[in-house]
Amino acid sequence: MRRVSFLAAISLVLCSGRIAAQENEIIFFSDSPQGDVYVDASWGYVRAPSYLELAHTDKFPVDPRHPYKGAHSLRLHWKSVSRGDWGMAIASRGWLGHDFTKYDSIVYWINGPGSIPRDALPDLAIEDLSNKKSTRVWLGDYLVEGVDNDSTTWQKVSVPISAFQPGTQNCDFTRIKTIFHYQKATDEVEHIAWIDEVKVIKAGAGGTVVMQRPTGLTARGYDGRIDLWWTPNTQPELAGYYIYRASTPSGPFARVNSVVHETSVFSDYLGENNLTRYYYVTAVSRGFDESQPSDTVTATSRALTTDELLTYVQEAAFRYFYHYGHPVSGLARERKGSGDVCTSGGTGFGLMTIMIGAERGFVPRDSAAARTLKILRFLQDVATRYHGAWSHWINGRTGETIPFSQFDDGGDLVETAYLIQAFLTIRNYYTRDNAVEREIRNRCTQLWQEVEWDWYRRNPPEDKLYWHWSPNYGWAMNMPIVGFNEAMIVYLLAIASPTHPVPPELYYRGWAGPSTYVNGNVYYGYTQWVGPPYGGPLFFTHYSFLGFDPRDKWDAFCNYFENNRNITLIHRAYCIANPLHQVGYDSLVWGLTASDDPWGYRAHEPFQADNGTITPTAAISAIPYTPEESIATLKHFYYQLGRDIWSEFGFVDAFHLGQNWYANSILAIDQGTMAPMIENYRTGLCWELFMSNPEIQNMLTEIGWRTGVQNPSETRPLRFDLLPPHPNPFNAETVLILRVPTDATLRVDLYDLTGRHVRQIEGPKRYSPGEYLLRVRAGDLPSGIYFCRARGNGFRASRKLVLLR
Repeated sequence: MRRVSFLAAISLVLCSGRIAAQENEIIFFSDSPQGDVYVDASWGYVRAPSYLELAHTDKFPVDPRHPYKGAHSLRLHWKSVSRGDWGMAIASRGWLGHDFTKYDSIVYWINGPGSIPRDALPDLAIEDLSNKKSTRVWLGDYLVEGVDNDSTTWQKVSVPISAFQPGTQNCDFTRIKTIFHYQKATDEVEHIAWIDEVKVIKAGAGGTVVMQRPTGLTARGYDGRIDLWWTPNTQPELAGYYIYRASTPSGPFARVNSVVHETSVFSDYLGENNLTRYYYVTAVSRGFDESQPSDTVTATSRALTTDELLTYVQEAAFRYFYHYGHPVSGLARERKGSGDVCTSGGTGFGLMTIMIGAERGFVPRDSAAARTLKILRFLQDVATRYHGAWSHWINGRTGETIPFSQFDDGGDLVETAYLIQAFLTIRNYYTRDNAVEREIRNRCTQLWQEVEWDWYRRNPPEDKLYWHWSPNYGWAMNMPIVGFNEAMIVYLLAIASPTHPVPPELYYRGWAGPSTYVNGNVYYGYTQWVGPPYGGPLFFTHYSFLGFDPRDKWDAFCNYFENNRNITLIHRAYCIANPLHQVGYDSLVWGLTASDDPWGYRAHEPFQADNGTITPTAAISAIPYTPEESIATLKHFYYQLGRDIWSEFGFVDAFHLGQNWYANSILAIDQGTMAPMIENYRTGLCWELFMSNPEIQNMLTEIGWRTGVQNPSETRPLRFDLLPPHPNPFNAETVLILRVPTDATLRVDLYDLTGRHVRQIEGPKRYSPGEYLLRVRAGDLPSGIYFCRARGNGFRASRKLVLLR
């Protein structure tokens, strides 16, 4: 799963650490998914007085007027001047790393509006995932006559991989990310080269391929769109598909997609209803050999009710996990285009989404159960586990761990918790007495019991859990799981475990231990009881609550339904206020969370991490908390922005109106929260199934959660009480809860071990019935033992505090 957690530093790893599956060829550029201006998987720089044309700040421009094949070529437009410099890199889609030692040559086609002398040609180099570059190779050695002046003909460039050396930076050829062009000769003349079909190939690759015509084409009309799906072509030479459309059965048919479409599902967003269209599809090879057309099908777009629209948003997300799941294992791919790189946590979200697909009739229940069992068998029998926990990334073909970063090549307890949350949900859904559903239940139980939650306390056991463990690097990641963030479910499951539980005290000592856990501030008129200022990215309020129902229950701090609701409303109010003056923010355009953006990937949140990027899943997955606001925004996204942000798998990952940028990416973790949270709003299905597990109910009792109330501020305590401090010991701030059953005048003071009065905490002041957060800040106090004492109206209570500097 690609996610930025509360540690923003992970974001760079997520974008730059992925290794691609080996194929006969690697496509670095064929066409731009971003349209006719630039290609996103690129990066360039220039230092004056040299010149380099850049698009979208630092991207490789594309030229729709001069492609060799397909819809676009790259436009390399430069002038090399002494004391200046420039460089331009192109990456494969997704910025994956590739093992170049398994390949023979870099090949591409080059042309231009005029001749380019050999002496003016640039250098080439390759770069690995750690940004280490190889030695440079001069293009002129492989294009000895330069680029000719015939703009109608293209010349082939072929540079052997063996020409490059690791060099002084020790470039790792097994993890190559980009191909660079660099300034070489300084002739102070502007040059333009069109470059297309940039690939890395094995010896003997290429040649004409006869592609099989697509079969099973089906069309269905929705609101303002028509969706198509067909039987996937399994030929290894497949690049994708072309979709053709006409307004009459006899044509003329025109191609809809300028770029080869990669999946066997297509959504044609028309923007109008009552439009009848006719379609056929062809399969396209990597060499652009095209098959014979499929059968022709037809459908008509039609208006939908709000309830129908919610259903079809769920169905589109379902398609990502069911139709685009890995063909061998069924696991959820990390993102569209990630090949064998699959995500464990995203697979958990996907299992819940597939279950909803069965419930909603998107596929027959037997088909959903068969896919679910396929995934469970792979996770139990094939995938590598680490004391019962899975790695963040799993090779969907082999089950081997794909390292998420240098030291993160073992168990990931947070991602594992998202899988277990799903197992406990689906085992209560697939309850029929047949072989498949019995095996689903048995495997879910076995996998749940095999996770060694207590191992992740380290040895000797600590009062908190740790995110990662590696058989190669041990605890080198050293990332404790502490709140508030997306990981609450880890502690709930670890305490609930029937086989490897951790003590319930870890909930308050570990998860809720940091002094920053409690908030208590009011932002834009909404109280936030726990969590970082303004709530952090909204996925904090989604991931742990796909199955865990936060309604009608609360711990010592708050009711998390109300807390999550208010965080959502704080985000919306922030976007309405728009203090950073981002383009387009308003009451219908809001939602900040972790996602792609024009500059990479980031955990977006108010103020410090707000760069103008809106992520549809943020507002849509908040629908149980803010149904009216979320549905209004969903409709705005769909009806007003749908041409730019709707895809065959639902809403794309993100958009940025100020940059006129619309992602083409689909991420498992972002698609995966929408269907479950919409279902929780509509029927409460996932919440009901997960909470019906007896282990979960017992866990709530052990921790001391109370049920049957909506908000602690609305509850009248039965007696005066001063609850124990959290955290304790503390070094900056600790929090106590004062319970007041009737109107009373109270004061709260702090004393040291000798009984000397240190400071007044509260009052004397008048309290109404309720619960009150008391903050004790260390300030300039020395380390030692202190006592917090509350008294008044005949009530006296004292709690010991330990301050450790």
